[in-house]
Amino acid sequence: MKKRPVQPVSDDGDLFENLFANVSPLRDHGRVEHPRPRIKPIPVQRLRDEGAALTDSLSDHISWDIGTETGEELVYLRNGLAQQTVKKLRRGHWVIQDELDLHGLTSVEAREMLVDFLNHCRKNGFRCIRIIHGKGLRSKNREPVLKTKIANWLMQRDEVLAFCQARQVDGGGGAVVVLLKISR
Repeated sequence: MKKRPVQPVSDDGDLFENLFANVSPLRDHGRVEHPRPRIKPIPVQRLRDEGAALTDSLSDHISWDIGTETGEELVYLRNGLAQQTVKKLRRGHWVIQDELDLHGLTSVEAREMLVDFLNHCRKNGFRCIRIIHGKGLRSKNREPVLKTKIANWLMQRDEVLAFCQARQVDGGGGAVVVLLKISR
């Protein structure tokens, strides 16, 4: 390649030409440069916010349609299911696959743990679980604080089909046995 002599500059166009006067284009190497795929960003804060909203979505409002059959025994059966389901649940027809012990916790702590536990059970495909809420012997007025709140929270979850007070060997009035939808 022949070098051209550098000449004095009069404007920007001349400057550009003088700078690149001795440059030759690269030869075509025959390769194609593919653009890298862009990785979608993970909306971490949005996921945290949705988790917090789900936790808060379990209201403390006590529903009037909590079924009671014998005194203070909690019983719930989702609409459209046979009464036989509750009878089977009471008799221990399904094996309890996991349990959560909430007694001694505050309502806020219990609600957060319950949401996490139900998500864990759904993820692992558990069908029958036990939640221990305590009998309220150490609470104010010796009444179970968490018992009705847990029943109300459980009724708000779509995956809960039924629940009832646990058998005496499984905790009696201080626990509830829950039947969950089978996750596919």
